[in-house]
Amino acid sequence: MPINIAIAGAGFSGAVIANELAQAGHTITVYEPRAHVAGNCYSARDESSQIMLHHFGPHIFHTDKTHIWDYVTQLGEFKPFVNRVKAVTQGQVYSLPINLHTINQFFNKQMSPDEAKTFIANQADESIIEPQNFEQQAQKMIGESLYQAFFKHYTIKQWGRSPDSLPSSILKRLPLRFNYDDNYFNHPYQGMPADGYTVLIEKLLDHPNIKVHLNTPFNAAMKSQYAHVFFSGPLDAYFDYQLGRLPYRTLDFVKETHDGDYQGNAVINYCDTSQAYTRISEHKHFAPWEEHSQTVIFKEYSREATELDTPYYPVRLSDDNSLLERYINLAKQEKNITFVGRLGTYRYLDMDVTIDQALSASKLFLTSLANGQKMPVFTEQ
Repeated sequence: MPINIAIAGAGFSGAVIANELAQAGHTITVYEPRAHVAGNCYSARDESSQIMLHHFGPHIFHTDKTHIWDYVTQLGEFKPFVNRVKAVTQGQVYSLPINLHTINQFFNKQMSPDEAKTFIANQADESIIEPQNFEQQAQKMIGESLYQAFFKHYTIKQWGRSPDSLPSSILKRLPLRFNYDDNYFNHPYQGMPADGYTVLIEKLLDHPNIKVHLNTPFNAAMKSQYAHVFFSGPLDAYFDYQLGRLPYRTLDFVKETHDGDYQGNAVINYCDTSQAYTRISEHKHFAPWEEHSQTVIFKEYSREATELDTPYYPVRLSDDNSLLERYINLAKQEKNITFVGRLGTYRYLDMDVTIDQALSASKLFLTSLANGQKMPVFTEQ
């Protein structure tokens, strides 16, 4: 029997679940607090330059999951794109992630891969057996000099916290290479939607069983109107912050329009404290198949989120998640609701993981419904 389902949020999590459940015959109402769909993946053409802008920061699609690549490419055309990040530190421009070129340039050497491996091993702090935080992970992985140059001050700007209070997992996401590969990601599938991300979300939501309400937040009082709710908004917001606010970092984007080419690359990180911004993204370079006489850049500033800000990065401190645990326990007392996505589960998730988990949650819900079983409040934690 079809049932009425509410979904809070029209980003990838909400849109994928909405589409899957609508195809299964259920009636879906999506509540989106913003004036547009696609969440932080929202992209649209700049009116003056006609450059496709990633309005909430760069989003490059990458995955090692064939089924996820097949899923997104059936939603729209994807063009080849490789993210080759540069980093400015100590008056020089280097390639990230750290690779053989970075190592040779930084130490003014001409080492072979094997020589570089030995060299970096000698730089590493061997006294650290099991890194307990970001700083220790860096010192063990690359040594003090590279850590200071590329990660320490950038991390402080990005997170507003000392690296020794952040989990080692943040750095583990970045590879260390002993060849000249400057592809930021290791995944075999990488690309950029030719017409931006917004149209992908719109296609998912374009179904007769789905109704979307923009500029309309979902709150707990509305839950009784539906058989089930999928909530992809902030976990603490659902409970009206009754235990306090979970810490998030937010971003301020300062837009500039110039003629020609501003920096010659899509993303350049600024690792020193001499610049308050963490990076500059030049958006026409995300679509190298297009030609534009003008260019649009965004300088990106990170700071602590307030109640008026859009939350971007959940701050999972390495030594204190007690408030999160209390909210999780509170959520587990709820019925007929599942918290999903980056904000709903309070975790940093790449787009491919977000989609994969949304597909899994949809499948589990349909199976649970068919078998008369209870749908879990969290499908991933």
